[in-house]
Amino acid sequence: MIFLWIKAFHIIAVITWFAALFYLPRLFVYHTMSEDEISRERFKIMERKLLRGIANPSMIAVFIFGGWMSYLGWDYYPQSIWYWCKLTLVAAVAIYHHMCIIYFKQLRDDKCTKSHKFFRVFNELPVLLLVGIVILVVVKPF
Repeated sequence: MIFLWIKAFHIIAVITWFAALFYLPRLFVYHTMSEDEISRERFKIMERKLLRGIANPSMIAVFIFGGWMSYLGWDYYPQSIWYWCKLTLVAAVAIYHHMCIIYFKQLRDDKCTKSHKFFRVFNELPVLLLVGIVILVVVKPF
């Protein structure tokens, strides 16, 4: 029974983490397109609150609950290829998250050289990672 509670909180954390990762780069798009100081300052506040209030805590919760589930099911997971592939994609999501932090700091300090077109493409990467992760977890193709 405890495993199901952990799994539920893990799924909730995954959803909130990805919601933040879908929205934060979209804010970067609007931030880089803004032409007045008031708008840029507003985006800095929104980005900071989203990153610190939702994205970072959600990522931490994903790793806590995911690690806890892995610990409880360790007899099963080591020989599951899909599990290791999923962990690889989760590591890529964590790298993406940290890239968002780098861009957040650059935008905050008015030192970002990336265009809104870059961030429009960058914004699509977590979708691909999420699709891969869900397929691996649900279908378990390997």
